[in-house]
Amino acid sequence: MTENLNEQSIATFLDALASSAPTPGGGSVAGTSGAMAAGLVSMVCSLTIGKKQFAEIEDEVRGIHDRSEALRRELQDLAQADIEVFGRLSAAYKLPRTTDADAATRKAAIQQVTRSAADVPLRIAQAAAAIIPLCTSLSNRCARLIVSDVGVAALLARATVQSAILNVEINLAGLEDTIFVRETRAQLEDLSVGLGEEAEGILAIVRQRINQ
Repeated sequence: MTENLNEQSIATFLDALASSAPTPGGGSVAGTSGAMAAGLVSMVCSLTIGKKQFAEIEDEVRGIHDRSEALRRELQDLAQADIEVFGRLSAAYKLPRTTDADAATRKAAIQQVTRSAADVPLRIAQAAAAIIPLCTSLSNRCARLIVSDVGVAALLARATVQSAILNVEINLAGLEDTIFVRETRAQLEDLSVGLGEEAEGILAIVRQRINQ
């Protein structure tokens, strides 16, 4: 798959996803779902900005919108980066190993690219985690008729973090750099702390407002 992910239609992306091609895969799906979560936050902000009843919080909502749009662009780029790093990793595995020197070069290349393959989904998880507080800020302050979109954004963001973490972990399993693995696992643990509780808190507010 050579066409940039951000230049494809949704139908093209889904067809490629369902095919036997190894990319796009779970990492790209995580990045894309995170971008969709950020897009929903931006939509809620756009529907709030300029409304008289929300004039007092308009500056705050504009700030949330700017942040969500930055995260959306970052996650879209990371979804494409996941495809690209997979390509580099596949190429590394295809390097010759005829001689001991070849084998050592191949092993070093695999290790180097695998670190990048772990870093991309880590960045996806970090970006998606940053969407959750934006949802918290909006859940009690947007119009009731669009509060469900905030809930969907929070659910998608949480799922993105959890999905991206899986993609980090599978790459860490192949790394020999124990310091890097330990430090990365610590970052994953930090990302997971309180994630479920915050998302559930948002959903509780959303459901309460839906049923008002």
